[in-house]
Amino acid sequence: MKILLVEDDPTLGDAVMRAVQQAGFGVDWARDGVQADHALDAYVYDAMLLDLGLPRREGLEVLQRLRRRGMSLPVMILTARDSVEARVRGLDAGADDYLLKPFSHDEMLARLRALLRRAHGVADPDIRVGRLRFDTVTRAASIGERTLTLSARETEVLEILLSQAGRVTAKEAIADRLTGWDEGVGENAVEVYIHRLRRKLEGSGANIRTLRGLGYLLEGER
Repeated sequence: MKILLVEDDPTLGDAVMRAVQQAGFGVDWARDGVQADHALDAYVYDAMLLDLGLPRREGLEVLQRLRRRGMSLPVMILTARDSVEARVRGLDAGADDYLLKPFSHDEMLARLRALLRRAHGVADPDIRVGRLRFDTVTRAASIGERTLTLSARETEVLEILLSQAGRVTAKEAIADRLTGWDEGVGENAVEVYIHRLRRKLEGSGANIRTLRGLGYLLEGER
């Protein structure tokens, strides 16, 4: 899954980016509000971590513009503004969560995972399809008692498909969510990851179907 971090403080931004990457997420880092707007127009994200005190365009305006475009992207505000009024304004503008600086990276990551689960209608941290179980906290996949050995990219693709289980996910959408500003993941690479996952999911009761011209569908055996 891919996260947009919007933070102008280089030290804090670097620390948050590293923490989110180490948790297994892809991260793009925008340093101001205008850059954040451009990123939201150009890429697909699963969540946004948003500072309020940004140069060029305030974080609250970025959030308001996002919601006016009808985007339901989960947003967590990260800010030092600790007044009740500031929290109310942020939540009323469309934020899903509000975390005060300084904060624990563990708490931030736990809240981020909770936002992502709610966004996909999942209350339990475990996603199950057939005998396949995916732990959204540890990002480990298993079939019964057997833990699957997956590469980082395979894990990302599986998580994307599981978050859309029972619905079609376009190949282009998968490639986009795997791609950061400084790297590229082509659609041919997505096909390779899907092929590897199919082999590793054998016997799980979870199948990845190709719907030609549409994309991929992960579903349980009928």
